[in-house]
Amino acid sequence: MVQDDRSHDHVLPDLAQAAGRSPTRPAAGSLVLARTPAPGVAALARLLAHAFLDAPDWRREDLVDAGAYVLGARRRWLGPLVRSVLTGYPRRPAGAPRELSRWIAAQPALTDAVGTAAANSRPIAPSHVLPAAAAAEATTTIPTAPAPTATTVVAAPTVPTAGGPGAHESRESCDLTWLARELRLTPGDLDWFADTRQWNRRAVPVLQHYRYSWRQRPGRVPRLLEVPGPRLRVVQRRLLDRILAPLPLHPAAHGFVRGRSALTGAALHTGADVVISLDLTAFFAHVVPGRIFGALRQAGYPEATAHVLTGLTTHSVPDAVLRSMPDGGGPDERFALRRALRTAHLPQGAPSSPALANLAVRRLDARLTGYAEAAGGVYTRYADDLAFSGSADLARRADAFVRGVGRIVTAEGLAVNARKTRVRGSSVRQSVTGIVVNAHPNVARTEYDTLKAILHNCALHGPESQRRGRAEFSDHLAGRIAWVSALNASRGEKLRDAFERISW
Repeated sequence: MVQDDRSHDHVLPDLAQAAGRSPTRPAAGSLVLARTPAPGVAALARLLAHAFLDAPDWRREDLVDAGAYVLGARRRWLGPLVRSVLTGYPRRPAGAPRELSRWIAAQPALTDAVGTAAANSRPIAPSHVLPAAAAAEATTTIPTAPAPTATTVVAAPTVPTAGGPGAHESRESCDLTWLARELRLTPGDLDWFADTRQWNRRAVPVLQHYRYSWRQRPGRVPRLLEVPGPRLRVVQRRLLDRILAPLPLHPAAHGFVRGRSALTGAALHTGADVVISLDLTAFFAHVVPGRIFGALRQAGYPEATAHVLTGLTTHSVPDAVLRSMPDGGGPDERFALRRALRTAHLPQGAPSSPALANLAVRRLDARLTGYAEAAGGVYTRYADDLAFSGSADLARRADAFVRGVGRIVTAEGLAVNARKTRVRGSSVRQSVTGIVVNAHPNVARTEYDTLKAILHNCALHGPESQRRGRAEFSDHLAGRIAWVSALNASRGEKLRDAFERISW
């Protein structure tokens, strides 16, 4: 929102006189010019980007006219700048004013003109500003994301936009109105939950959208669950079902994907000479807003929509919560976790986080798939568990292969937990996400024997002897039996027979 304009009254008359206009009360959008009478390259690029996007047609004459309107004159460098814009963007980049402004700011035609004007003490002062540009100046800068490419763009649901010349403000408003309607929120509630300025992190606890719970793990760094409040959780589930679920993911992703599971991923590694398993450290905490924003832009969403969606699904942990971290892990690991949680990230506990994490690491999946195929292997990922398998050739150079995986993971902004890296040959038990894959997907013998013993004791001594504080103990056992049945039907049948003998 544009701030109250009363604090700018003392500069408006001078600005109006400099632009050759009478010092009448300006529109809200003119406050951008009042705050920046002589904008630099970045500010001029933003103003020109909005002007170009509002041009009637995406052609040289219309873009030059749009730029001349903002600048108040037809500058000599405007033509070369427009040629550079059309070279980089042969088609109008609708919904991407910030992406276009970064391109414009990098063009020599603009930077040289601003430098020359400053050297001559005659800075370039624009005469007009579009309302959409004013709104962009008043909002927080969104994370930088790469421009979509032919290999990364995926299909997204159609976002309605308003058409017609000079309709950029209505287009952006239409995007967010559509989003609010999809999530069944008012525009005010959408802004409140998105929290794009991170006021929530500094607010008193009663106003925060998340609740926190540390989980201690013996000998390891504790885990923080960031649980959204009831209303935000409903919004994130709706966002997951209506916006994220239709987006295609990389075939290597098997966790939290409809039609795929731990079993489908493990089945691809059966009968291999070697199975290599790696684990990503603090996976969700290392998926930052810039990565989410970039993935949503590549999925086809306009910048304004992607910005709000990023705010709805990322969060940074208050310092007071980080100071309450319980004991566990080494100093370096604890420091790294605090730093990751202090920065905005995907919260572990939000229903939208797994799907967004899958979307955000599409490039990692693509790179690791290519790396594995080049080595004659197979790659799958279930959340933060990476699995590779291959022939004896891969087994002979497993150490070098693991180092290469680590370099790729690090280049993508993530980290491998070296203590959880496992290389298993065919002579030992090979497992992927807890599923034995030596000959075919199967349950581990120890897990089967443990469950069989529990069922036997329940039938002999009663269920209370084995409950150990578990709520809904009958459902708990039924679920474990169903999992064994999915992996090994004969073993599952034996366990079901034992379950039926229990007197509940």
